[in-house]
Formats: sequence, C-alpha cells, structure tokens
Amino acid sequence: MYRYDAPLREMRFVIEEVLRAPDDWRETPLFADLDTDTAAEVLQQAARFAGEVLQPLNAPGDREGCRLEGGRVKTPAGFPQAWAAFVEGGWPALACDPEFGGQGLPQVLNAALFEMLVAANHAWVMYPGLLHGAYETLKAHGSPALRQAYLPRLVSGQWLAAMALSEPQAGSDLGLVRTAATPQADGSLRISGGKIFISGGDHDLSDNIVHLVLCRLPDAPPGSKGLSLALVPAVLPDGARNAMHCDGLEHKMGIHGSATCVMRYEGATGWLVGEPHRGLGAMFVMMNAARLHVGLQGLGHLEMAAQNARRYAAERLQMRAARRPDDAPAAAADPIAWHPAMRRTLRDLQALSEGLRVVAYRAATVIDVLEQHPDPQRRAAAAAEAALLTPVVKAFCSQQGFEGASAALQVFGGYGFLRDYGIEQTLRDARIGAIYEGTNQIQAIDLLVRKVLGPSGPAFEAWLDVLAEGADADAALGTALRQQIAFAHEALTAVRAGAARDAEAPFRVADDFLAGVAHLLLAWAWCLSAGAARRAAERGGDAVWLAERVSLARHGADWILPQAAVHWQRVRTMAALGAVAV
Repeated sequence: MYRYDAPLREMRFVIEEVLRAPDDWRETPLFADLDTDTAAEVLQQAARFAGEVLQPLNAPGDREGCRLEGGRVKTPAGFPQAWAAFVEGGWPALACDPEFGGQGLPQVLNAALFEMLVAANHAWVMYPGLLHGAYETLKAHGSPALRQAYLPRLVSGQWLAAMALSEPQAGSDLGLVRTAATPQADGSLRISGGKIFISGGDHDLSDNIVHLVLCRLPDAPPGSKGLSLALVPAVLPDGARNAMHCDGLEHKMGIHGSATCVMRYEGATGWLVGEPHRGLGAMFVMMNAARLHVGLQGLGHLEMAAQNARRYAAERLQMRAARRPDDAPAAAADPIAWHPAMRRTLRDLQALSEGLRVVAYRAATVIDVLEQHPDPQRRAAAAAEAALLTPVVKAFCSQQGFEGASAALQVFGGYGFLRDYGIEQTLRDARIGAIYEGTNQIQAIDLLVRKVLGPSGPAFEAWLDVLAEGADADAALGTALRQQIAFAHEALTAVRAGAARDAEAPFRVADDFLAGVAHLLLAWAWCLSAGAARRAAERGGDAVWLAERVSLARHGADWILPQAAVHWQRVRTMAALGAVAV
C-alpha cells in the first residue's frame, strides 16, 4: 500500500546532530526555553497529522479534484475538515511571532512540518503554502492598521492567503503586469484586471482569502519599477464580498486537489502594502518564503517516492539474485531489492533524500539566525547565506523530487504506470515545483548573474570558505568536498572571463553552475552527516543505524557526486564558447 511514514529519526538527526540547531536556539532569546524533547514532540504530532489525516485524502482528492459551482470553488471531500483540524492544532502559527498570536518556534521545525505535509498531500498543502509568506510580507511592509486587522487572523489560520502575480501576458516577466489600481478618497484602491495561475484564489476552506495583488497605479513608470502591491480581501471588513470572481479552474497535470484559479478583479477594494511602485520588493518577501517551501516540496516527494520504492522492492519477487543474504531460504525468485540495479537505485534515492534534507534544513536554520539571533554580525552573515541558498534549494530540490519520483516509478515497473500504486501521482504532482515561484532557469540566473557575479560575489567566495570548514568532519568525504570547492573557484574564474568577452556567457551556463553548487552542498551535507554519525556512535548511540548514515553518505559521494564534474566542465568550457544558435 502506498503510504507515508515520516522519517522522524532522520529529521531529528539532521536538526540535533548534523546542524546542531539547538546550540543556536540557546543563544536566541525567543527560542532559549525550547528543548529537544519539546521539538521532538512537535515533529511527532506533525507526523501523526500528515500520516493519519492528510495522506488518506491524497489519492481520493486527486481523483475528485476541485470544481466550480455557482461561481465558488469546492475542494475535494475532506479537505475543509482537514484544514479545520490543522487550525485547531495551532499549526499555522508554529513559526510566527507571538505578538500576532504565533507560537514563536524555529523555522527549521516549520520546514520539517511542511516536508511531511507535502509528502502526504501536496495538493492540500497548496492552500496553507502561501500563508507564511503573506504573513512575512505584511509584517515587513504592511501599515499598522493592516497588520492589526489581518495578521492575527492569518497567523491563526482563520483566514488564508493567495499570491496574485501572473497574467496571460506576464508570467516570468512581471514588468508586463497590467492590473490597474486607482486611488480612492478614503485611502483605499480600486483594483481592476485579470490574473491566472492563482493557487487558492477561491476555495471553501476558510471564510476569507487575503489576496496580495501586483498592480499599477495611474502614475506608474513602465516595467517592474512601476509595480505596486495591494492587499485585496475576498471579504471586506463590513462583511460584504469584494468585487472579485473566479472565472475558471485550470485543468492540470497534477495537484488536482489544489484550486488553480483564473481570477477577475472588477473594481475590487484593496489597500496599498508598502510604498507606491515598490511592490515587487515587498512581494519578493513572500516569494522567497514560497521558494523555500517549493524546495521542501521536492524533498517531500523524493522521500515519499524513495520509501515506497523500498517497500515495494522488498516485496516484489522476480528471478534469483546473484547476491543473497547468507541465511536466505532457497526460492525460485528473490525480492528485487536484492538485485544490483535496484540496490543502486534505492541507495541513490535514500542518499539524495538524506543529503538534501541537510541542505534544506540548513536554509531554514539560517533564516532563524537572520530573523532572531541577537548578534548583528551573525544576522548579516546569515542573510548573505540565505540569499545564496534560496535559489539552489528551490531549483535543485524540486528537480530531484521529480527525477527521484521517476526513478522510483521505474522500481515499480509496469505497475508504477498504474494509478493503483500511487507513485504516478507523486511523479505528476512533483513536476510543478520546477515551474512555479520562478522557474528553475530563473533561479539559476538569480544565483549566478544577480548574486555571484553581482554584489554578492564576495559573499559567495566567503561562503565557500565556510563550507570548506566542514571538510574536517570526515577525512574521505572531506577530500571530495575540497575538490568540489576547487571546481567552484575554477568555474567562477571561467565565468568572469567569459562574461568580460560575451554578456550572454553567464546566462548560458547558469543552469550548470547552480547544479554544480548543489552537488557541492550535497558533498558538504554528506561530510557533516558522516562526522555527526561517528560522534553520536562514540557517545553510545545506535551503532548500526548510525553506520548506515555513514554508508549512505559515502554512497552519495561515490555514485551521485561524480555528476558534478559534468556540470563544472560545461561551465568552464561553455562560458568561453559563442552564443547558442537561435
């Protein structure tokens, strides 16, 4: 049976042993009273909700999908009830500020929560997926009146949020947005225009949906510098419905239980968030939070696919294996998990999921430091690292979520192509991660062109020095990590030289540069994991389980890391070549 068992032991190992997040908690006033037992109980309860409430709704919700009735969206059976239980459990408030009713817990626990939720039911998670980003945006840029009116209800989950950016002519190029905002005498705005691809633009989970809408004021300059951001609630403060309508639902490849809406605003009432014509900067607060969540979606799909492939491979009998356990009884056929091709695939998937968990959770712990640590120097260093990590986590984790699901489907063979076995839904649902919240190509350009070759160049090289410190955790894996860092320096030199000759050069190699950095981070993650496992074993931990962590780390370095050489080589050579033909 296709099911989800949250990898709680592995999650705790990453948080407590590999990243040593509790050390930072003790230095942070907001988290100082949080102990590992309390954090473990939070994860345990999250796992129960994901496995017992959400996962049983996943396949039925995919088959039923959403529907538009009388101009309103109906979600699949059980989705509203699951949301009510989520709110009752206080989960939306987990990592929010106590000033607005939040629990004030670390972002890394919120990251673990969302990894579990997505693995169990990606479509359902699309509804609360933008909630934290909306909270952060209003907290940073909203007026005191808007913060007071909306933040407590968003934090509690009483209301949900939607992000309204895209228009038919304005996808990745938001400078083409046409939605108009007309100022009113009372200080409000009248919003008119149409938006597409609006996740959760309308639904029946909450009484109100707070839309954050990119728009243009009458005096707006052209392009992205003329965009403003407006808060446009589906229900106005007086209880009347706002002048916004869902004109249709997109029929998608996956996440069928998520309402992807075509929205129309007909003089809808809204209020400015932040400064006029500075809306894109405010919206990026929401988008960056969403990008980390997309990375966690990829990790969740990878974990779900990997564990179900392991279970199926242990039960599926086919042929005799050349290598069998010494005590295995004679049989006409053996589990396919004993066959070398399957062993390799299963180990690849598990090594990837464990390595990427370290990288993704590192991004979350860095955000905790930049938001809460009392030392301004630590906060500044964390902000620089978060800016570099975000595009890598979003792009590489989402890519591996899809490719890992595809590899896992191959373990199921022909049965994997059938709806009955579940893996085909994981594959379909995972594909969107590489597209939304900024395509993976845009993430690569953001990393290399805007950051590494831009103002963050010195921060990137300093970050490589910080990562190199992890090489001391394990001698063998440390050598591999140092090699990756050397490759990164060589590639950076080549890109800078190429860019001096040809402005297009960095754009041609950005995908490969990001993939190279991602493999470097995997080498760092496996190195730290192996070192943490040995330290834990020396303290009397479970020697067998900890040895498996070391074995998986070394498998990743042996079988997955060599792919990095292809990406680094392309960066070095292609940066010097001419433009790709049109």
